[in-house]
This record gives sequence, structure tokens and C-alpha cells, in this order.
Amino acid sequence: MATSRLLRTLSAFNTSAHRWVPITPRTAQSQIAQRLSLKSQTTDASRTQSLSLVSWNIDAFSSRPVARAKLLLNHILESPKSPDIIFLQEVDSNVRASILDNPRVRAALLVTDAEDQTSFEDVPFATMTLLSRARFASDLDPQKECDGVKRGEKFMLGSVSRVTVPSKYRRDGLYVDIIPPTVPSTVFRLINVHLDSLGDTLPYRAKQIKMLADVLREPGCGGGIIAGDFNAISPEDEGLVDENDLVDAWVALHGREGPDGATWGVGVERHDGLGPGRLDKVAMMGLKAEEMEVLRPGRIEVPKPGQPSDEIPWSDHYGLRCTFTI
Repeated sequence: MATSRLLRTLSAFNTSAHRWVPITPRTAQSQIAQRLSLKSQTTDASRTQSLSLVSWNIDAFSSRPVARAKLLLNHILESPKSPDIIFLQEVDSNVRASILDNPRVRAALLVTDAEDQTSFEDVPFATMTLLSRARFASDLDPQKECDGVKRGEKFMLGSVSRVTVPSKYRRDGLYVDIIPPTVPSTVFRLINVHLDSLGDTLPYRAKQIKMLADVLREPGCGGGIIAGDFNAISPEDEGLVDENDLVDAWVALHGREGPDGATWGVGVERHDGLGPGRLDKVAMMGLKAEEMEVLRPGRIEVPKPGQPSDEIPWSDHYGLRCTFTI
């Protein structure tokens, strides 16, 4: 079944031009990749490469969304274990603008959707993906960093698209193709998702996961990850990853009887009968999960005129950090 896609780009901040500039994607069959393949040692193809991911639904609806997003993103970037890949969900147009203005982001990351606001029109929020310039090559890299690609240190970048999926809320799957320097004939796909919300949309979520799992099986694709907010609030959601021959990274590392890994509703009294849940997940195909942990949000003050200020978390979701190998 053919899938409809909206082509997107990754951009790097050009300090000379003082603007975000789209980078040129590479294809797995490009002449550059072929030359790199010839230069590689015969053992390179069997050498694993490690990447780290942080995924976080940053909560579009609570007070002070821009200030909360800044604190959350700076916390991620200042961590001693700053990730190679960042998936964000519930990014509204104002938060998108603040991310693009963030000096740390401009200096260190490649971002999706800097070229225009198409993906943020007529929806309350969308997803964004950010990649470390230290691990992923771009045509704006200085020569010293380009040499890193020749030494097999940097991943090359392929196409970027949003896959249209059946959705009550106009959700999609944002993917970036990455090309390992050790296996330049194969792409791996990083898919950032925010599946449909609430209990009545389970049929949509089932179709969304199936369609995105099929995207990982397309010719030339060696697998990849589907990560983000799966909105897994019903018992039926728990089987969707397995049914589509994906590996739930948390279960693979901690088991179903280990720590519950709840990312939503933690420490919150609710009146709708919903308790803490593992709504956010990392699902894999053709990759191996090495480490995974839940990230707790900090708190921010919300002033109330004439009353004591409130303190709320940066997000109503906890984040996930996962390290995996290709």
C-alpha cells in the first residue's frame, strides 16, 4: 500500500548568513557513499555504531509553554549524556520559533521544519526532530568535521518526510533516513510519532503503527525506530508493538515484570480512572537496545496575581532516554 508523504528538510544554522539553511540529503546509492564504501575496511560492515535518543512530549497546553520548553530542552542539552537524537512532540508554533532561536540549538543541532511552518498550520501542535551535528554530517560542516565522515565517524543523512496516516487529529509520522558510514548501502529510519489521543481512537492507533512499521520494511531500509507518544492508554494498546513485529525497547531491557516505566500520570491524582501509564515508547526493528531510562521533568513557577505562585512540571509527560546500536 502506497503511503502519502510530505517532503521536509533538515536545516543547519549558517552563522555567516545568520539563518537556517536546508542541507542536501544523500541517498544510499550516491557516488559519495559508494566511494566511502570502497575506502572502508572489510571489517567495518560488522562494526556496530551506538546512538542515543531522548524523546519527550513537551505538553502544549499547560501554562507558559515557551518557558517550559526552553527549560526542558536546555536540560537535555546540558546533560552529561546529551543525546545524538531528540524527538519532541506537542510543539506549537511559538515553541518552534523559540527552538529555532535557541543559541545552543543553533550551535549544535540540525533541525526539521526550519524551512517553513507548513506542518504547524491548522493543527494545535506537531513533532520536531533534532540531530547532533557532532554525529550527523551536513554540507555546512567545516573540513575538519567532513574528515570525520571519511573516518567512518559520522552518519550521513537521507530523505526527510512526514508520512500521512489515518488520524482523527491530523497526526503523522516524521522520519529522517540515516546512513551508517560503515554500511552506506543501507538506510535506517528514525520515526518521531504522536499517535492519536484518547480511548476512542484505538482503531486509528492500530492503523498508524501498522503503516509506520511497514515504512521500516520498505526496500533499501534496514529497519529503524518508531518513538514518541504512543498514547497507549488501553490494555489493547499493549499488543500493538508485538503484533507488528517490532521490539519494545523498555520490555527488551527491563522485562514486563520489571520497573513499570510510566511516563504519564505519575504522582497525579486523577478523577477519570486513569492511573500512571507507559504512554511513551521506543519500538525498534533491526536495532539493538542497550540502555533505557525514564527522565523526570523539573518544575517551573507560574505566577498568580494576588495569590501565591503555583509550581507545575515542565511537562505532564516524563521523557525517555534510549541508547541503541546499529
